[in-house]
Amino acid sequence: VQLQACGGGLVQAGGSLRLSCAASGRTFSNYRMGWFRQTPGKEREFVAAIRSGGATYYADSVKGRSNISRENAKNTVYLQMHSLKPEDTAVYYCAAGTTGWVAVAGDYNHWGQGTEVTVSS
Repeated sequence: VQLQACGGGLVQAGGSLRLSCAASGRTFSNYRMGWFRQTPGKEREFVAAIRSGGATYYADSVKGRSNISRENAKNTVYLQMHSLKPEDTAVYYCAAGTTGWVAVAGDYNHWGQGTEVTVSS
C-alpha cells in the first residue's frame, strides 16, 4: 500500500488542523493505521492509531485534543487536532501495519512521505 499524507501547515497556538492520509490499494480496510511525528534529532513518536475494527489509541500528549478516524470507502485516515501547542510542531507521518504494537513505529510496514505542522506561539 502507498500512503500520501497532506493537511499540514502553519497554525497559531490554540488552533486546529486536520491531517489526511490517502492510501492506494484494495486492502486498506485490513490495515491498522497510525500517525507518528518527528522533530529534528528525535525519534519518531507515536501520536494516534486506529485498528481495522475502529478501536483508537492516543499518545498521552495528544489525548483529549485529537481524534483519529478512517473512511474505508475513500481509503483515507484522518487526524483532527485541536488546541494545538508549539510542542506539536513536527513532521507528521501516516503509517499502515497489520501486526505488532500500535505505538511502535517498527511494527508498521508502510509509510507516507510526511506533512509538516508548525504551531506558532
